[in-house]
Amino acid sequence: MDRRGVTSGGTASGRVPEDFAVVVDAGGTIMVWSAGAERLLGYEPAEIVGRPAAGLLAARLPGSARRHVADGHRAAGEVALRHRGGDRIVVRLQGTPLADAGGGRPWLVTGVAPIGGAGRAEPGTEALWDLTLAQLPVPVAVYDREARLVAANAAMAQVMGMTMDMTMAQMRGRTLWEIQPTPPFDEYERLQREALRTGETLFHEDHGKAPGETREHAWSMFVSPLKDETGTVQGVSATAFDTTEQYWARRRLVVLNDAGVRIGSTLDVIRTAEELAEVAVTGFADFVTVDLLESVALGDEPAPVPPGEPVTVRRTAQRSVLDGVPESVVASGETAVYPVGTPPMRALIAGRGSRHTPGEPGMQEWIRSSEARARTVTTYMIHSIMLVPLRARGVTLGLAHFLRHRTTESFSDDDLLLAEEIAARAAVSVDNARRYTHERRTALALQRSLLPDRPRDLAAVEVAHRHLPTGSGADVGGDWFDVIPLSGARVALVVGAVVGHGIHASATIGRLRTAVRTLADVDLAPDELLTQLDDLVIRLDREEAPQARGRSRAASGEVGATCVYAVYDPVSRRCTIARAGHPPPAVVTPDGGVRFLDLPAGPPLGLGGLPFEAVEVELDEDSLLAFYTDGLLEAADRGTDAGLALLRQSLSGPAAPLEETCDQVLRTVLGDRPGHDIVLMLARTAAFDAGKVRTWQLSRDPAAVAGARDAAGEQLAAWGLTEAAFATELIVSELVTNAVRYGEDPVVLRLIRDATLICEVSDGSGTAPHLRRARVFDEGGRGLMLVARIAERWGTRQTPTGKTIWAEQELPTGALPGSP
Repeated sequence: MDRRGVTSGGTASGRVPEDFAVVVDAGGTIMVWSAGAERLLGYEPAEIVGRPAAGLLAARLPGSARRHVADGHRAAGEVALRHRGGDRIVVRLQGTPLADAGGGRPWLVTGVAPIGGAGRAEPGTEALWDLTLAQLPVPVAVYDREARLVAANAAMAQVMGMTMDMTMAQMRGRTLWEIQPTPPFDEYERLQREALRTGETLFHEDHGKAPGETREHAWSMFVSPLKDETGTVQGVSATAFDTTEQYWARRRLVVLNDAGVRIGSTLDVIRTAEELAEVAVTGFADFVTVDLLESVALGDEPAPVPPGEPVTVRRTAQRSVLDGVPESVVASGETAVYPVGTPPMRALIAGRGSRHTPGEPGMQEWIRSSEARARTVTTYMIHSIMLVPLRARGVTLGLAHFLRHRTTESFSDDDLLLAEEIAARAAVSVDNARRYTHERRTALALQRSLLPDRPRDLAAVEVAHRHLPTGSGADVGGDWFDVIPLSGARVALVVGAVVGHGIHASATIGRLRTAVRTLADVDLAPDELLTQLDDLVIRLDREEAPQARGRSRAASGEVGATCVYAVYDPVSRRCTIARAGHPPPAVVTPDGGVRFLDLPAGPPLGLGGLPFEAVEVELDEDSLLAFYTDGLLEAADRGTDAGLALLRQSLSGPAAPLEETCDQVLRTVLGDRPGHDIVLMLARTAAFDAGKVRTWQLSRDPAAVAGARDAAGEQLAAWGLTEAAFATELIVSELVTNAVRYGEDPVVLRLIRDATLICEVSDGSGTAPHLRRARVFDEGGRGLMLVARIAERWGTRQTPTGKTIWAEQELPTGALPGSP
């Protein structure tokens, strides 16, 4: 007999070979093994006789069978056996006790013989009616007015785990609770007595394992009163209908609905895989694993599955009906390899699901290739497997394994369709999460590349910062900051936030940061810089908008930003600040007092037409400037005023290292999880003493050039920078000459010793010089060319009273910045 005919969990007695016979002694040891038993289970007599019969059981005997065996009565019912190849086989068997001269009780186990009619019937209508009830394929039983069994047909006897003669001999005259003193038979007896009392037909649905079954079934039961011609209730009938298929169909619909609700609740690859496993275990599987291709698990584009090479996958999720997932062979997060030709590899290449049993040749090789996998299959008696690829948009993302060991039924074709449906839904969600992860990681990498990793060491300020992008629940925002060295040892501090999220926001940050640095190099005042930046944002916004035919572009509203721009001068200890719709910075005095600067708010960048105003404040040395984005205040989730109060609290008190202060601010102000990008930048100010700066007022007389040159040389000697004297005197000479010849009073020479040597000449004229190449016979035009060749950097900036031309030189080797 082909054993494949019984591996699907069938229970028909005709599937057991007619010559199936096994004799088991009183101790449970197999004594006789027939040829029919060998064909059914695959064991030869030499390897099975003398072994315990319990080793052949794939599940416990039904409860009724265990009781009858214990009482020494003949028993019949479904039995789950294990084939030599590992498959689970469900058949109907009958055990008959045999007499033994030694006083023991051996048992003869055979197949259940087909049940015929209930005995010879008299011809006539009543006899045919009795035969109909006896042979009706629907379980039917009749009870008297005291709810005691009167008769039951063959189908009911089979469900109860008895043959027909056993039913009549052992069950007649007893109540259901006396026959089966276990739930839910107490409920069935209650229904019978209710029908006897009320005379109404009652309907009841139940799902469970009948006494003569090894599998759970769904039953629809009608308990109907039996009335005579006077309408008096003389008894009740119980009719049961097997609605297992309808039950599982409803369960599959519930699983599909559950999958639609639960799978894909977040844009997280791992969580989506876990949701798939949870839905499957709750609905129809006992153990589920989800393996994603390595590239997908990392958030990259999935690579095609090579047919001739092993594939590396990552165990992303696994769930079980057993606590602790003891069936697991690969831990979550670890990688595994699918060798070429194995069922998982074939499923990935084919792109469609398949059903398997552990005894299949290909599956056996796959299981035995891992000792741990083979041990798990044997220990937990895994008997049915489905392999379903996760495919979305024509691309394979991974493979889901669905296994059964506690559920006795094998997976059906309907189960495979269900698994493919929920796997397809999960695959789309996994692909969406993968795309989101990839885009977010790209945007975050782009944004981080546009922000200073660590602000350079500056003499004017000490800077510390924190940049917290939003978590996985939202796209990367557009908060940014920058620290820009300016001429004259000054420094520009910038914090801003652009409209939008993701790569678009990161690209806008790159444009604005480049523009700010370019405008800062021109040394524009903060309010003028914001005005120029506002025009740039308007142009960018119009470029984003579609152009209507025959019309100019209107603003799209997709590009906008807020910004605060501050310039601090360590020589004068003055800070000039302007803002465009951005929260005002806080100032912490050396004694720990905190105040928020009262600055004109200014419109956000991109509105146009409204002015920006700058405010100049004088700061004590070791003051602290705190710049932040509105995400810091909103993260507290208590309103802006509450956020400002928490920020004031976190900044007040004795001075501490800036890194510690940053951490203190975040601990105090932030909630559990910020919902917006956050930038916090702290800058502690320094001041240059008289030993680092020297200033001379000059007259607009050509003779003043020589005096300025001599004064500069003497100061360099005092600073120990005689090696730079020649170059510096030349620069002073050229710049003072230009100021005397083309500028206006007052003319001022200033030398600053910082990390570089800075020479500045200011005058009252607002006309800025231009570098040009002098021709052969020109008498002028070579001064700035010489300065540009000698200095490392040079430039010009506008001042409230005119302009300043400056040049920087590297300090001579061995000279320490700031040393006299």
